[in-house]
Amino acid sequence: MSDQKSKIEVSSYKGRRIPPVLKLFLTLALLGLLVFGALLGQVLGGAHDNISGDPQVMVILGCQLHDWGPSVMLQDRLDKALEYLASHPDMTVVVSGGQGENEPAAEAQGMADYLADHGFARENIILETQSHNTHQNLVYSAKHLEEAGLDIKDGVVIVSNGFHLTRAKMLAGRAGYENVSVLAAPSSHTPTRLKMYVREPLALVKSFVFDR
Repeated sequence: MSDQKSKIEVSSYKGRRIPPVLKLFLTLALLGLLVFGALLGQVLGGAHDNISGDPQVMVILGCQLHDWGPSVMLQDRLDKALEYLASHPDMTVVVSGGQGENEPAAEAQGMADYLADHGFARENIILETQSHNTHQNLVYSAKHLEEAGLDIKDGVVIVSNGFHLTRAKMLAGRAGYENVSVLAAPSSHTPTRLKMYVREPLALVKSFVFDR
């Protein structure tokens, strides 16, 4: 009787085993979470100011422009830049961003107007108005700087929201910049900040593979 009961228990236990397909799915899901966590760590690790040397050039990366002016995230970037420029008024600044379908003008134009309205010399601003992603921001900005007789290997400060800087710094290296410093703007709009910290690890992979 005892042996029969034991066989029933073993049979019952075997019936509750995880199906191989579900086990594979759970394994892949766990692996995906681990990879995402590692990428998020890279993103978070780059989200801080890091100034090296005495760069004379700044590139501010564009973001959404509305009819009434810069979006909250773009204004965060511009205000961060203005804080630094207050003690570095002679820097050359490239404002980088083209015009999207839902934007009233090129992001660069709105950025230049904002900087000028807040006291920065308009003659020190170079507009890059053709780019539509971070890779283009940096490649096209480099061309403008070279046309202006400035060497991108002498050092540059890149300004963007903190979550964006790991990817921006990687792409700057590919675009030929050397001695790259960064200024990490806050992200005042909480829902957007949370969304971007989910999106950015995936964007980091996309840029690593395709943006060359």
